[in-house]
Amino acid sequence: MNAHRLLLAALAVVLVGCQSDKGVYSGYETTKPGKLPYVFYVGTSGAGAQGVLRCTLDGQTGKLSAPVVVAEAKSASYLALSPDAKFLYSTAEAAEGAVAAYAVEGEKLRLLNTEVSKGKGPTHLAVDAARKNLIVVNYGSGSTTALPIKEDGSFAPASSSIQHVGSGPNTGRQAGPHAHGVYFHPKNGRAYVADLGTDDIFIYQFDAAKGLLTPNEPKSARVTAGEGPRHLVFHPNGKFAYVNTEMGLNVVAFSVEHDGGLKQLQSLPTLPAGADAKGVSTAEIFVRPDGKTLYVSNRGHDSIAVYAIAQDGKLTLLQHMLGTPAMPRGFGLSADGRWLVCAGQKSGTLNAYRIGRDGKLTDTKQSVEAPASAAILFVP
Repeated sequence: MNAHRLLLAALAVVLVGCQSDKGVYSGYETTKPGKLPYVFYVGTSGAGAQGVLRCTLDGQTGKLSAPVVVAEAKSASYLALSPDAKFLYSTAEAAEGAVAAYAVEGEKLRLLNTEVSKGKGPTHLAVDAARKNLIVVNYGSGSTTALPIKEDGSFAPASSSIQHVGSGPNTGRQAGPHAHGVYFHPKNGRAYVADLGTDDIFIYQFDAAKGLLTPNEPKSARVTAGEGPRHLVFHPNGKFAYVNTEMGLNVVAFSVEHDGGLKQLQSLPTLPAGADAKGVSTAEIFVRPDGKTLYVSNRGHDSIAVYAIAQDGKLTLLQHMLGTPAMPRGFGLSADGRWLVCAGQKSGTLNAYRIGRDGKLTDTKQSVEAPASAAILFVP
């Protein structure tokens, strides 16, 4: 009996020790803030862009380190990490359009190779869960391309490419297809592409072994004509998808159907009631890792709209965080859902926001210069 009690006491000490190092936060376990700095990469694009930047965030204060250029490159506007974080991929500048592969070596990146994207103006990319393929979408030509990834992390030539067809009523922005974002569903293996030019979210079956894209049935879902879908994010449970419309200034909620199709549930404005919409467009969209909150940035209005996510996938507005860095083209969330870093492309700064248990943002007033910053990618 005494031995049994001693064993229970020892177990209690171990459990208390574990709880001192870890904390349960909003339904999932995370390391306590401040124990190690968060690391993230910054994609840059346009005048003053230097390439891929590396930065850290202090988990107690939100203080940001001065960004360091880890890869000199042109048009490295969007980034993706391999699931094991050993390789980083970016859009790249070339006559036809290209993507670049880097090995992550400590605090440095080593260029492995570049490969053509089979289209003009590559703008977004995603790596599959097995790290066997990368899919890149080309805004200029409106196409989607798959490239196999070799064992060493470098690219092989494209294995599949599909040209989008269509247009929209906004003749200035939708004369033809303009693929703007690509996303792998977390469970069903399909790839979804938001096309700003055609108002479609194209849906593709994807054979990872062959690197082969084939149209799904249904082939696409649509937003209201002229709204221009820009980016998409899936809920962690895979049951819902959310799309921000660049010109429509809405966030559209969809349910993901058994056949891979998307059924619209709801559409909400991203601006406060009565706000001046002239010169405003949405940019980035993310769901917090616990699946309870969604965030959308508004360029021109310079704000982030925050929504609560209900169990049925529908959204309720929680907050408009005003006064973000000018032209918030991109932002990123830490993997534990505690921090949001926003990139102001016009202001040339990065700003840190603390995320509360309720999902609302608090400005830490921590900011650093990062010219032409466009996208934020936290290391898991």
